[in-house]
Amino acid sequence: MCTETDRLLIRPLKKTDYSNWLNEFTNRLPSQHKHDKGRMNMSNCSEQWFVQLVRDHQELALADQAYIFGIFRKDDDAHLGMVDFSTLARENFQWGRIGYTIHNQFWRQGYGKEAVLAALQLAFSELHYHRIEAHINLDNMASIELAKSIGMEFECIREAFLFEAGEWIDHRVYYKNAH
Repeated sequence: MCTETDRLLIRPLKKTDYSNWLNEFTNRLPSQHKHDKGRMNMSNCSEQWFVQLVRDHQELALADQAYIFGIFRKDDDAHLGMVDFSTLARENFQWGRIGYTIHNQFWRQGYGKEAVLAALQLAFSELHYHRIEAHINLDNMASIELAKSIGMEFECIREAFLFEAGEWIDHRVYYKNAH
């Protein structure tokens, strides 16, 4: 299951992605703001570890718990980031949550918006979600702007919604329904 745009391929990770995946994590810039992890210690991320990660992603998809996609640039196969969907409820809801991240060395080039728009179409047409929500920290302006730019609607602030860094954090909820 995959989708593409003029510049991007959005698909599950494959074992053969290890070098490109590791290269772009290794080339991340220092943290640009509070919600950017910046450079990360990748010393534990061996090829064997990555193969298990790919298997774990496949198992989550088979169980309809989560669908995790790599974002790759078509012209050089660079791994730009990830977009994922978690199933919150099926049956009468068909409700999921979206998460997205672009490696900070690729920011401000439109990749996030392009990838998330394409991935949302995949979520509605292939994964059969009716409603997708983005749960965003109140001060994560980059993520809020991305959600708004792709037509997600602000719904509410959920108080003490997610346990993060040892405390319950409020989140803004943006949503988009299939049409």
